[in-house]
Amino acid sequence: MTTVGMLGGIGPESTVEYYRSLIAGYRQLRQDGSYPSIIINSIDVTKLLAWMGANQLSEVTNYLVDELQKLARAGADFGIIAANTPHIVFDEVQQRSPIPLISIVEATCAEAGRRGITKAGLLGTRYTMQARFYPDVFSRKGIMLVVPEEDEQDYIHDKYIAELLEGVFLPETRERLLEIIESMKQQHRIQAVILGGTELPLILRGDEACGIPLLDTTQIHVQAVVARLLA
Repeated sequence: MTTVGMLGGIGPESTVEYYRSLIAGYRQLRQDGSYPSIIINSIDVTKLLAWMGANQLSEVTNYLVDELQKLARAGADFGIIAANTPHIVFDEVQQRSPIPLISIVEATCAEAGRRGITKAGLLGTRYTMQARFYPDVFSRKGIMLVVPEEDEQDYIHDKYIAELLEGVFLPETRERLLEIIESMKQQHRIQAVILGGTELPLILRGDEACGIPLLDTTQIHVQAVVARLLA
């Protein structure tokens, strides 16, 4: 049986969602009563955030590679990083990883392409919204990405760190996020919104908002993993 290794804990709430969704997606397609083989290495998100804040990306890379080594030694055949922000160093990590990796960004880009999307909004942590790792991948497929205004990015980032990572999902935060999406839709005519933070689907439930699709990066990533497990 093929085994997936997951770097989780970044954050814990979305890791639980990954685990549940992987099992559900696998069992939906393989109806023999079996379960997927999953190894989870729950790592320390506070370390990652500190290094990200100090722009010490080499430390982020080294940490992720070390933790992937543990998954490889435990028997994982391939791996995923169950979060968007650490994909800022995905290329470097992939080159040094002892096991093949499935990128959440590549999987999301493929899904956007399948849907015929050519312009989308991107929400996530400040690092995700301001870095190039999403636009670089999407531009190769001719898809333009739009991010919120700077003050809106500050709001999203602060709420992400202070609330969402802590498992706190407040109705007023959800309403403000919807206002930001509506503003992007009106100003930039976006066709969809990429929930580029795996906690965002936990507060923005559903397939659409403000009349446009929400691309749930967690579920898209899970679908790519299940396909690999069943290949």
